[in-house]
Amino acid sequence: MRTIYIDAYAGAAGDMMVAALFSLLASAVGTETAERRFREELSKMPLESYCIELKNDARGGISGVSFRVYDDCEAHVLSEDSPHHIHRNFSDIEKIFLNSTLPSRVIRESIHAFAVLAEAEARVHGISVDEVHFHEVGAIDSIVDIAGTFILMDLLKWPRVISSNINVGSGTVNCAHGILPVPAPATLELLKGLPVFSIGEEMERTTPTGALLIKILASAFSSMPSGKVVFAGYGVGKKVSRDIPNVLRVVLIESGEESCDNDFCVLIETNIDDMMPQDYLPAMDKLFKNGALDVWMEPIFMKKNRPAQKFCCLVPPENKETAAEIILRHTTTQGVRYNVVSRSKLFWRTEEVDTPYGLIRMKSSRLGDRVLRVTPEHDDLKRIAAEYDMPIGEVRAIAANIIKESDLS
Repeated sequence: MRTIYIDAYAGAAGDMMVAALFSLLASAVGTETAERRFREELSKMPLESYCIELKNDARGGISGVSFRVYDDCEAHVLSEDSPHHIHRNFSDIEKIFLNSTLPSRVIRESIHAFAVLAEAEARVHGISVDEVHFHEVGAIDSIVDIAGTFILMDLLKWPRVISSNINVGSGTVNCAHGILPVPAPATLELLKGLPVFSIGEEMERTTPTGALLIKILASAFSSMPSGKVVFAGYGVGKKVSRDIPNVLRVVLIESGEESCDNDFCVLIETNIDDMMPQDYLPAMDKLFKNGALDVWMEPIFMKKNRPAQKFCCLVPPENKETAAEIILRHTTTQGVRYNVVSRSKLFWRTEEVDTPYGLIRMKSSRLGDRVLRVTPEHDDLKRIAAEYDMPIGEVRAIAANIIKESDLS
């Protein structure tokens, strides 16, 4: 099995992701061939008046590749500095990809990425998705960054992707909405559910596009998986940092028959015999909002044969203290116990599939390179059943048909 490990120790940006993946491809097929294939694929998009530059560069003594997109090819003017920013909405960007001749999966992933971004922007600004007009991310360079990432994944034959925790940086950033704290609101919205940290000199280390791409690509977050290192690629960012080099590292790893992802969690348990069953719900909701992986209860008998519940919560190690505090505050227990547990889990990814009844999220679970099952998201089935006054079983049958006819498996 082939795995790309994204090492976001210095953060991530769209241009850094493209440069790092290009570096991997160049290691495999040679720089000249990699650049020719990459440019050929980019030319399949109906975009004009831009050019790209791939060149060797270095930050903090680490050499890699930098990637730049220019509005004015002769003057080498970056689109983000252009006074004539084009503000596109989601529909405009969708048309660019639908009118392209890119591979179908590249088109689908690119549109999905912009849909996720539009939803994040809409939530941040309190508007509908149709009202979202992209600023920095609507510029040509960001469209090329996102399309370029999926093009390179296609040229690399779509290995599975695992990511490290993400360094988001600190301080403030100037953007179209003024001076904002790091991570910027849209970046923070995209990072929901992802493991993050902040170290190093104050700067924006992860951009909205960087957060978006990791969110879409990564099927799991962990330390570097076991296997044989085949190639390493380094994407050099625009900014200069005096401590942590502004470089995104990606590593191509070949493993034998490894088919599961392995990691460690903390199991928090407590025995309770004096709470009404319905009173557990607020604690469970708060735990899930705090990032709990699972929360459940097991019937037990305590001393003098009293019936009770064992209240259990599985959390990532970094959420242990907060989860324990929630349990102590919102249940009647006097204390909790901890166990560090190891687990093996299938690799999975969620894709949005368009249907006559709207988008349905499909989760595909993989054992190695083999898809074991594809499951529609129950909340989406429930929403469609309510909206169209259909039995949920009928909606599930429609989803099963779509799975059969699609290339999700």
